[in-house]
This record gives sequence, structure tokens and C-alpha cells, in this order.
Amino acid sequence: MAIKSDEVGSPAAEARKHGGRIFALWFVASVIVDLVVWFVWGPHMAPGFMTTTAAGQVFDFKVLTVLSAPVLLMVWIYGGYSLIMFRDKGTHEDGYYVKGNRKIQATWYTLTGILVIGLAAFGTYELIAPAGAGVGEGPSPIWKPNNAGHTLIVQVIAQQWRFTYRWPQFGGMETTSINLPVNTEIQFDVTSLDVIHDFWAYQLGVKADANPEVNNVAYTKTLQTGRFVVRCDELCGIWHGAMYNYGHVVSQSSFYSWAHSMEAQNASLTKLLPKFSTSYLPKDNVVGGQYFNSSQA
Repeated sequence: MAIKSDEVGSPAAEARKHGGRIFALWFVASVIVDLVVWFVWGPHMAPGFMTTTAAGQVFDFKVLTVLSAPVLLMVWIYGGYSLIMFRDKGTHEDGYYVKGNRKIQATWYTLTGILVIGLAAFGTYELIAPAGAGVGEGPSPIWKPNNAGHTLIVQVIAQQWRFTYRWPQFGGMETTSINLPVNTEIQFDVTSLDVIHDFWAYQLGVKADANPEVNNVAYTKTLQTGRFVVRCDELCGIWHGAMYNYGHVVSQSSFYSWAHSMEAQNASLTKLLPKFSTSYLPKDNVVGGQYFNSSQA
């Protein structure tokens, strides 16, 4: 008497049994891992929550991890289950013949297609909508903060091998340190005096190329006080690794006190600087036949 495909011990019944076990293991593991990612690991993800762009990047990482973890777990659980349950037990018998299952194939194609297209749409939106997501948008940004008219402008000038900062709203002074007020929209105008550099303020979630004769604009809004690191992230010469400094997000009263104090201290030097511009040529910073900027004073 022939065994029917739905009888106990038949290939179809065995396949459903193993499939059910794999699905149960995968579902439970996915729920646990995603909850841990979102609620335990998520609040501690880099780059933190000092600015809107940093917080947005943490949110993006959490979403992408939550969506990708079940896919990775399926591969691991299926592979581990197969190694344990389907290993050769010394009988050397051929496995039973399995045909394609159109329902499973259609479900797999549909779910993976939705996942890939959804992630592409999500990534595109997150890159564009939050004012460029903290990356440089070139000299004419298309996406700006809603209150872009009330921003603090900080010009970042990269040069071998340090960053200096000009403040057009404080007389065009130039400083070697950077302080930012909390709860403030910031516009970084990033440029270079010599070779290609890259302004990377990690904890701020801001990263923009510094190109000669180009103004590369990046936006963010400060949310928390604290210290951040500024590094060059583009190989720019022998002292590239030493091209970094530290900045601080401080209270608004502390910032304006610092800014007005620096404006007064640097007044004599500011007069010698080239007129404030969105970019500079090296020859613009020559005084008395020698290269000059306020960082050398």
C-alpha cells in the first residue's frame, strides 16, 4: 500500500515538521534579539544623541539592525538545524526527493522584495529629509532645516594639518578652537586652503569633505552639552593622523560669553585676515610675502 504525502513519516509530513521547528526557533530568536537591539543596545549606539543628525543616525542604525537581524538569524538557525538534524548518521542513504514549492518561493520573493525596496526607500528618505543627514550638500543645499534663517554659521577651514574656524556673525574672527551653543541650529561651511581634507565631527554626526575653492555646507542642531572630537577623515599628507582637535557644546550663555571674548581678543588679527568668503585661495592669506592665518599667531 502506497504511503500518502500527508501520512505520518511521509516526506511531506517530515518537511512540515522540520519547517515548523525552524520557524518557531527563528520567530522566538528574532523577537528576543530585536527587543534587545531596540531597548538595550539602541540607547548606547554610536554616535550618540548630542545633535539631531547623530540621533537620526542612531535611529537609522536601530531600524536597519532590527530589520536585518531576522534575516541573519534565519541563515544561522537553518544552517545550525541542518547540521544537527540532517547530518550523516552512518547509513549513507539518499535523501528523499523534494520538488519546488511555488507558495514558499512566491512568499520568499515577495517578502525579500518588500524588504529591499522598503530599505531603499527608507534610506533615501533619511538621507535627504533631515537636511542632508549631517553630510555636506555642496555650496547650494537643496534640503535645509525648517528654521534655516536662525542658524549659527561656523566656517571650517581645513589646512595642512589643522582645522581653524571663522565666525562671520562675530566679526569674521578666526579661532583654533570650536565651541557651540546647545539647542541651536548650526550651519557648517566647510572648505580647504590646500589639499582635500574631510571635516568629521563624530559625536555631532557631521561629516563633510573640505575641498579647495569649494564651500561644502552641512547642517545639524545641538541637543546636549558635552565634548566632541574633530578629525580629518581624508588622507591629506604626512601629518594626517595628527590633524584633530576637540570641541564642546556648551550652554548658550557660556557660548556667547566665549564668542564675544574671542572676538575682542582677536580684533587686531581679524583686521589682517582676508575678507570673509565662502572659500579662499592660498594667495589670499599672504601677508608680507609669507603665508598667514590666525592659527599661526
